[in-house]
Amino acid sequence: MISITEAARGRSSGGLRGRVALVTGSVGGIGHAVASALAAEGCDIVLHGLAGAEEAMPAVAAIAGQGVKARFDGTDLADPAAIEAMMGRLGPIDILVNNAAIRHFGLVENTAPRDWDQDIAVNLSAPFHLARLALPGMRARDWGRIINMSSIYGLVGTTERVGYVTTKTALIGLTRAIAAETAATGITCNAICAGSTLTPNIEGRIQAAMAAQGIGHAEASARFLAGKQPTGRFVAAPAIGAMAALLCGEAGRDITGSVIPMDGGWSAS
Repeated sequence: MISITEAARGRSSGGLRGRVALVTGSVGGIGHAVASALAAEGCDIVLHGLAGAEEAMPAVAAIAGQGVKARFDGTDLADPAAIEAMMGRLGPIDILVNNAAIRHFGLVENTAPRDWDQDIAVNLSAPFHLARLALPGMRARDWGRIINMSSIYGLVGTTERVGYVTTKTALIGLTRAIAAETAATGITCNAICAGSTLTPNIEGRIQAAMAAQGIGHAEASARFLAGKQPTGRFVAAPAIGAMAALLCGEAGRDITGSVIPMDGGWSAS
């Protein structure tokens, strides 16, 4: 039997070496933090995003600099045929992290049908297609990890982003369905529900508030987080990466079907 200490030692010494991970939406932000954490465990990485190949080069280089193989794919996840072609090109995927997402803002009655359809396609249908295409190989190898990046908005509702709330909630259902179907195998499927994280997008919003309101970074951050995380601080993207790495390692072997809040107590309050 492997002890917790031995499992932790295995993780810290490249416990995922030889595995291949596809992390969608990983040129920056949370996705890149997850990719970096998996690379630190020895995992080869396929980065993904809508950036051009040249624009993605720094992100790829940062991962390759950790001593693993890194490549980039710019497939449009709104296109199921393109997803199938991508999975055929990439070969076996041991770890799938469904992180890519889009969101549109507005009241339900003001949400354009094309925006709703795009939210469903990228945030929910793409994870389904990627999982269905990755699972046969995972079953053949009797090992696999699927992590679906849901959100605090998969646990609680909010206004003016109906597509995002709906898809992130449904992603939890997809997680449970996959976990139930693979429970007797070496495959796990879990969801992480992050609260507000200081991604480049949110940092841009903080900077805009600073300029518009004439306030400092700390005050702008406090105003942004008001009514959200009781901790009063942003969730750290590297911490989300570390959680993903734990779920993929030996310590996560028996964690499946779980919905893990990383929200500074937001969903508990």
